[in-house]
Amino acid sequence: MAQGEYLNKAQNIVLLGNSRTVKTHLATALGMEACRQGKRVAFYTAVDLVTLLLKTSAQYQLSRLEPRLKKPDLLIVDELGYLALDENGAKLLFSIFAGRYERKSLIVTTNLPFEQWDSIFKDAAMTAALADRLTHHCHLLEMNGDSYRFRQGLKNREAS
Repeated sequence: MAQGEYLNKAQNIVLLGNSRTVKTHLATALGMEACRQGKRVAFYTAVDLVTLLLKTSAQYQLSRLEPRLKKPDLLIVDELGYLALDENGAKLLFSIFAGRYERKSLIVTTNLPFEQWDSIFKDAAMTAALADRLTHHCHLLEMNGDSYRFRQGLKNREAS
């Protein structure tokens, strides 16, 4: 993946797993490597992206933001599922994800398995359609295990 072939094929990466299992770190590293390869990359937490979409929509400026979100070769959306989205926010996020389908790559980090995404998007049909598009050309990496920070903390205490 570090070589970026997934970007040339408009494939997605979903990093799925427990909190604190370096999903964000890996997504950031892949994004930085894509930048080094001359690719355009944008990074948002899911909450920040939805907040931006809602604010822009309320100001009737969504038509100016959407092309900016479609342009990057890689859009990284971090921490999907940590906070529930309201109905309008979920629809706007769905629209961004769907608009990139088979055109540009996404990296999504999430702590929730796909079966629980209804709790994020609040609509079973929309959730199924999103999961279908997102996973069609996708590398799914399950990152479960102990917290990296917790393990490091234990090592530091033992060394003291």
